[in-house]
Amino acid sequence: MTWFRCVTGRPWAPLRLFCFPHAGGSAVFYRSWAEAVGPAVELHAVQYPGRADRIGDALIPDARRLAKLIAGALAQHADRPAVLFGHSMGALVAYETALLMQERGLPPAHLFVSGARAPQGWQDARRTISTLDDDGVVAEMVALGGSDADALTDPELRELVLPYVRNDFALVEAYEPAADAPKLDVPVTALVGDADRDVPVEQAGRWRDTTTADFALKVLPGGHFYLQQERDAVVREVLTRLQVPASGH
Repeated sequence: MTWFRCVTGRPWAPLRLFCFPHAGGSAVFYRSWAEAVGPAVELHAVQYPGRADRIGDALIPDARRLAKLIAGALAQHADRPAVLFGHSMGALVAYETALLMQERGLPPAHLFVSGARAPQGWQDARRTISTLDDDGVVAEMVALGGSDADALTDPELRELVLPYVRNDFALVEAYEPAADAPKLDVPVTALVGDADRDVPVEQAGRWRDTTTADFALKVLPGGHFYLQQERDAVVREVLTRLQVPASGH
């Protein structure tokens, strides 16, 4: 099973944008972005195992192992520059993937991290959600405000969804940055909602310390899932940072 879902193939586009979903999320979260990014970008959404059309694949509760598999799959797309965008847990996995890509001599052209604390501050607000009972996990999902919370009100869907939601929270809770992790030599842009209860703006700003290249911080209105309401503003920021014309957007 392939790792990426591409709604609209654009073989002429000068770059590819790989989007990493949040905990409990799947590739469908970025479906509407394919049109929004315009003709100069070919968008691929990462499909983690154990959900959606990969429901039968084994779950992976370790961020570095997940990143290693994704980096391996990305190596097959090295004919065009790759840009990584990750939201929440996806930002963490995208960061670890970027480190591996750099180590292998194929660094991404840019890393966008959204709604996430920087690695060195990841555990500052450690909360254990993965071991809560079903209702507790559902309550946390609802509080975060993600679209996936709707599925958890349906008993049959809940049975399918909860295993990978728990897996993802366990991955987030277990993560510790490598003490000897090198800095990226890749431009990094951090995006965050001004009312995100889990990621204060100053914590998002600490991503500055992960790179020796350019860094930018963009604050948009909204909570943890600000990018649902602010999708167009997020896409504009991505295109601006990449110096890609927004024609067709």
